[in-house]
Amino acid sequence: MSELIQAVLDSDEKSDIRQFISELRQQEKRYLLRNDIVNAFGEYCTRHQKPEHFYHSSHLGKLIYYTQEIIQEDGNFCLIVRPTIASQEVYRLSEDLSVDQMTVQELLDVRDRLVNRFHPSEGDILELDFQPFYDYTPTIRDPKNIGKGVEYLNRYLSSKLFQDPRQWLESLYEFLSVHSYNGLQLLINGRIKSQQKLSDGIKKAIAFVSDRPSEQPYEEFRYELQVLGFEPGWGNTAGRVRETLEILDELIDSPDHQTLEAFVSRIPMVFRIVLVSAHGWFGQEGVLGRPDTGGQVVYVLDQAKSLEQQLQEDITLAGLDILGVEAKVIILSRLIPNSDGTLCNQRLEKVHGTENAWILRVPLREFNPKLTNNWISRFEFWPYLETYAVDSEKELLAEFQGKPDLIVGNYTDGNIVAFLLARRLKVTQCNIAHALEKSKYLFSNLYWQDLDEKYHFSLQFTADLIAMNAANFIISSTYQEIVGTPDSVGQYESYKCFTMPDLYHVVNGIELYSPKFNVVPPGVNESYYFPYSRMEDRVMSDRDRLDELLFTLEDPEQALGKLDDPTKRPLFSIARLDRIKNLTGLAECFGKSEALQEHCNLILVAGKLRVEDSSDNEERDEIEKLYQIIEKYNLQGKIRWLAVRLSKSDSGEIYRVIADRQGVFVQPALFEAFGLTILEAMISGLPTFATQFGGPLEIIQNKFNGFYINPTNLEEMAEIMLEFVSKCDQNPNYWYEVSTRAIDRVYSTYTWKIHTTKLLSLARIYGFWNFTSKEKREDLLRYLEALFYLIYKPRAQKLLEAHMER
Repeated sequence: MSELIQAVLDSDEKSDIRQFISELRQQEKRYLLRNDIVNAFGEYCTRHQKPEHFYHSSHLGKLIYYTQEIIQEDGNFCLIVRPTIASQEVYRLSEDLSVDQMTVQELLDVRDRLVNRFHPSEGDILELDFQPFYDYTPTIRDPKNIGKGVEYLNRYLSSKLFQDPRQWLESLYEFLSVHSYNGLQLLINGRIKSQQKLSDGIKKAIAFVSDRPSEQPYEEFRYELQVLGFEPGWGNTAGRVRETLEILDELIDSPDHQTLEAFVSRIPMVFRIVLVSAHGWFGQEGVLGRPDTGGQVVYVLDQAKSLEQQLQEDITLAGLDILGVEAKVIILSRLIPNSDGTLCNQRLEKVHGTENAWILRVPLREFNPKLTNNWISRFEFWPYLETYAVDSEKELLAEFQGKPDLIVGNYTDGNIVAFLLARRLKVTQCNIAHALEKSKYLFSNLYWQDLDEKYHFSLQFTADLIAMNAANFIISSTYQEIVGTPDSVGQYESYKCFTMPDLYHVVNGIELYSPKFNVVPPGVNESYYFPYSRMEDRVMSDRDRLDELLFTLEDPEQALGKLDDPTKRPLFSIARLDRIKNLTGLAECFGKSEALQEHCNLILVAGKLRVEDSSDNEERDEIEKLYQIIEKYNLQGKIRWLAVRLSKSDSGEIYRVIADRQGVFVQPALFEAFGLTILEAMISGLPTFATQFGGPLEIIQNKFNGFYINPTNLEEMAEIMLEFVSKCDQNPNYWYEVSTRAIDRVYSTYTWKIHTTKLLSLARIYGFWNFTSKEKREDLLRYLEALFYLIYKPRAQKLLEAHMER
């Protein structure tokens, strides 16, 4: 039995738990989430005049804190307890306070019964269990090391190598032999015929380059090294070649994880990278703010620029640039024929500021041109992805004139395309979720049948399971994205076990302790986003133009609202108009607080101004809701709503213009996987208030360089912002103190240089791991293919049939 439950039953609090569940039984709600449970317990403590320590420190208080869900069924209570991060225990608590531990299968049956979808007389439901495929791979033990997969893998590999040096040397010899670029042999040639000759050859080569000046270019002694058995790729100078060979020599003689990482990170094995970002409007200008088009586009573009630059630096350091070896990064996206004034109908577009990074747009096949020639919602995209992957493979092979070395998927659709491409091309697959919708839409799996017509979660969640298990490695922006916090479940953790009633049960959906998970936060593009105080880098005409746009310009096509007093401190937010981004929640928070209205104006840059201009259902709903809030709280004269699409340079300057007026940035999302706009605002010098649900918890240090807000508690949210504004009024230096700390936080932790160096290191280490371990993944991949063809594809085909009739 749970120690938490046992402690309550063994104490004088037994009567309290009996009374508490009796009161819960009177509620209409049969399914309580953690927030409901905590609130109900708080009300219980107030009603029964319990001392404050009882709420926080009693045995019952601790049990409540760790209980994630309570389901009431036939007078019994099913308690889902999460005593530690990434763990779950399930218990049935009966009226007489007897306790039975429940299996995952029993829990999923309870959930099915809750929504009247339990039909045992018709036979069993399909169970998905991925655990057996992880039984023969290394797993992390300590939850605090989850997300540090490559560090663990390096230690694991080096220990294995140390235990069996002969096998290690043979694997290393084979690994070094296979590398080439367009027919150019790299690293070692046929003169080194065995692992023993490799070890001897390294020492001879070290002696040879040690006699040469450190700065001597590689091309001047290339042919002498070839005679010794060493091909290009070791370095661009004698000193660099010697360093690399000495690291390898040390690794052979006494392998340890740091030496292994240092060596593998130098191996020239990644030259061509594909970044898949399939949905939305993918472009460099005039797309941000359109439906399904926001932070992911910014992330992928900045990542592509940084990757290309880092790859080229690595190629130069390896001495390969003089031999014509080139880095190439391709962003694979969708070509939209009816491109609405954007370049999304252009097949190939060079990424600004790069030598060899490109956007390659591949069209969907014309099943129904009324749909496939236009933008398609990310929730409707699923039927086209398999044929899109097939067509994209041909285009990529032509553009690269060979296979890519790494495929990085973005979001569910990009990740399933990455899976299909990586499977066909037999290359390393990396996943980046950005946001897993299952954790954003409450009960979306439980009520998927009611939601499927609009959201098609049965396809999306199946695609998520396939892609995350297929990936060689997964990048998350934060630790909590994987396994949450002590009191909240992580996005990936939410896939551990769940039911899709009448479709399947997931009894073990992902191994959270797998070393495939790595936390690698993104950076911010410092060319566009930099502190407001760097006046020498700002264009004054842009500053004046954007100041007028934000506060005074009268243009009914792109601005709603005339401010009564434009000098008030601006509360600023920029996001898509969708339910999760919750700009309507921010407007309502502002509308409910007259004190906030006295001190501030609300400035929103979001979406469209008119319902008829939007083709997105959720955006239309939010537009109508925002108008209703403005009317209900009489916000005319206190709010500006701008429907503008900003260039990158304007989007950077707009934060600085707000900072010029000592404004603040508010990110009120109901859930935010990471929050690039938070980084953009903070590096610009804006004190930032961001949702406490998701990635911002790891970006912001509360009340030091920013502030957490609870977007579900509008009164508290207003009080937090009002307290800050009041402190600034009393102490003018307070704004500057928080602003400076926000800038420092981004520069110290969130740069693209840090991100891409880590990503490329991961790609090489996992490539090395897959080769040397001969990891048996074929059974897992076959299992995933079965899910794709037996569950995903038939459902996608039904959706396609519905699309054909539109």
